[in-house]
Amino acid sequence: MSEKATFNGQSIHLQVLLPTEILVDEEVDKVIAEAENGEFCLLPRHIDFVAAIAPGILEFVDEEDRQEFLAVDEGVLVKCAEEVLVSVRDGVG
Repeated sequence: MSEKATFNGQSIHLQVLLPTEILVDEEVDKVIAEAENGEFCLLPRHIDFVAAIAPGILEFVDEEDRQEFLAVDEGVLVKCAEEVLVSVRDGVG
């Protein structure tokens, strides 16, 4: 049995918001995004912060350990407690 990336059963609630719809709304174990100064990874117990997202690939790992990828335009990522909100101009799965 493989060990999951969660910390003490914690997960992250990820929402990816477009101007016209909610593209993603689910519990995930990890989020990987890219800002203008490079790529970063968020896990459930990381510190809260805000980042400007560069156009590129947003990656996340769901609770079944499946890796998912989204192509996103520029936007903003906000991490607060166990919530990660990503607001971008456009995105596709």
